[in-house]
Amino acid sequence: MSPLRLLAALLLLGSLSACSVLPKSQVLSTYRLPATSLPSQPASADWALRVNTPYSSQLLDSTRIAVVPPGDQISAYQGVRWSDRAPLLLRDRLVDAFRDDGRLKAVSSDESRLQADLELDGDLRAFNSEYQNGRPVVRILFEARLVDSSSRRILASQRFEANQAASDTSVPAVVSAFGLVGDQLARDVLQWTLTQGQAAQQK
Repeated sequence: MSPLRLLAALLLLGSLSACSVLPKSQVLSTYRLPATSLPSQPASADWALRVNTPYSSQLLDSTRIAVVPPGDQISAYQGVRWSDRAPLLLRDRLVDAFRDDGRLKAVSSDESRLQADLELDGDLRAFNSEYQNGRPVVRILFEARLVDSSSRRILASQRFEANQAASDTSVPAVVSAFGLVGDQLARDVLQWTLTQGQAAQQK
């Protein structure tokens, strides 16, 4: 064999050996935030609302499913992720709740930037599970602000917190608990926003 062919064979063998030792990419399971539709109500509010993406810490602004095990060291479930970043999941859950309810004239998100009379803004402080007595408890903490779109004045603010223990420690059980917490939070934020918004529009 000529030196050139020998060199080519050695390079080929080396490349094949390198391929065999490369780590395999991890297969991730992707979860949507479960949601239950709210009952439809007759239209009764003649104003438009825009739901903005909540502000959050860098840790929560991620597709990782955050968990706080004993010891307060924040971590994430391995091999799984959300279908979108946590602030977007909450924003879209709230938009769906207002649209399901149907009492508002129009509802949009900051993704479309459509004209609106009022804006639902806020900070997402918690979107994770926490271990309590060996059992994961899902917690969402949202500090809401209702803002006048024209003046940028804060009309009202309120802290909303919802918790739900998972049925067991498995990821599907934790995700199901996230869905229940999201439903509860959406109902609470919906009613508060409608009450505060109606009062602001009547002034």
